[in-house]
Amino acid sequence: MAVEVPDDAAEALVRWGREVVGACGPWGRRPRVLGADSLHLTLCFLGSRPVDEIASLARALEPCTDFDEGELSFGAPVWLPPRRPRALAIELHDARGRLAELQAAVSQALRAACDWQPRPGRFRPHITVIRSRDGAGAGEGVPPATPNMSFTPAVMILYRSHLERAGASYEALAEYTLTPAAG
Repeated sequence: MAVEVPDDAAEALVRWGREVVGACGPWGRRPRVLGADSLHLTLCFLGSRPVDEIASLARALEPCTDFDEGELSFGAPVWLPPRRPRALAIELHDARGRLAELQAAVSQALRAACDWQPRPGRFRPHITVIRSRDGAGAGEGVPPATPNMSFTPAVMILYRSHLERAGASYEALAEYTLTPAAG
């Protein structure tokens, strides 16, 4: 389950990722800058789920569309996971806490709909931009400043990922327009 990144923000992140590859090395294996169509903000990672759960999960998420005005801004680059990193992401700042509220609602709806359990730890909003199989490059050189951008989430998507040799591709199974809460 993820929030869609607007096209202009995704393109800016791809350009930034290419700059990072040139500035941070040496890289063992060539790092892969994700394409704009692969960039998203994961709210909840479901892992492998039975196909026959998809319709019920999609229905369970329908009420989770409240997102009162709140911009997300790009923060600092962060290597993930912290030990033996294999991905470079950017943090997202959510000054009004709206994204955390959305993530909590989605997490609760998923837990109620199936036997899914969230990963332990706190929600850390980020967008992964670069993947590297061996993590080389982490801590080597200083990444250029992240783009000075912000966006208001507009669409949430239930994705199915397909792992391929060139990396994951994503299939949208259900889309939800985020709207201000009624009140």
